[in-house]
Amino acid sequence: MSAGLSNNISSTSVFLLIGFPGLEHLHSWIFVPFCSLYAVAILGNYTILFVIKTEQDLHQPMYYFLSMLATTDLGLALSTLPTMLCVFWFNSREISFDACLVQMFFIHAFSFMESSVLLAMAFDRFVAICSPLRYASILTGERCAKVGLVIVCRCTLLLFPLIGLLTLLPFCRSHVLSHSYCLHQDIIRLACTDTTLNSMYGLTLVLLIVILDPLLIVLSYVLILKAVLSIASKAERAKALNTCVSHICAVLIFYIPMVGLSMIHRFGKDAAPVIHILMANIYLFVPPVLNPIIYSIKTKQIRNRVLRLLCQKRASPGHPL
Repeated sequence: MSAGLSNNISSTSVFLLIGFPGLEHLHSWIFVPFCSLYAVAILGNYTILFVIKTEQDLHQPMYYFLSMLATTDLGLALSTLPTMLCVFWFNSREISFDACLVQMFFIHAFSFMESSVLLAMAFDRFVAICSPLRYASILTGERCAKVGLVIVCRCTLLLFPLIGLLTLLPFCRSHVLSHSYCLHQDIIRLACTDTTLNSMYGLTLVLLIVILDPLLIVLSYVLILKAVLSIASKAERAKALNTCVSHICAVLIFYIPMVGLSMIHRFGKDAAPVIHILMANIYLFVPPVLNPIIYSIKTKQIRNRVLRLLCQKRASPGHPL
């Protein structure tokens, strides 16, 4: 009886999303830079995917993993866009419990996938530098596809129990969320029952993905650095390390905002709400916006293809000068 009541309360709950408290009259203007960031993220990642798909020379393991990264960034941006648009432009703050769960699932799934893809890219760099002669035989196209499938299964199947546990919670307190999108840690704080099991399972996911992945990435770079230092020529060392720069930047811009957001949630409870909101938006916006820019600038093959694509459009008949 109580379980059925809990399910009923949860499924009929409506949550209220927020923008920037106290600045509601400026939301339309505040969303202009957000809209620009969305445009950069969507256009940039779509361009990366288009270039890799259309250029046969880029059908290599490194670019397969880069296309996975662009896909996760695109998914992460599109997961938050609907509710951000509703809150800031249409002042529509209500979201049903079911819709909130769906959005939460996709946000966390794509976030976890990005962590896993960064780990796969670290392994790609490790094989390319430490075993260059076996690189093509180890990372075949089929194996890259299998890695992608494992990443998707790992990051989605582990989230289903989290969703199931949330459907059992009754929400009888304030239904006002802390952001303009749904996050797990934000939803469970509104429950009016014990959420220890939810918190423990969420912590388990963090340990399995958010903590384990960067540790393995650090380990891979320790081994890479050891292999690079054994190279006699300084020019060869610099060339080997240069192939890792883009990936290192992608790792930093993903994990630093994540750590900052976690620190704010843990130790900044007395901080102004706008700080929490800004950190959460930085965490979700920075990787999708900066990753395609970094890879377009630092990766010669991508940069040349993008420039060629732009030149072709400019030279096409009827294009305004």
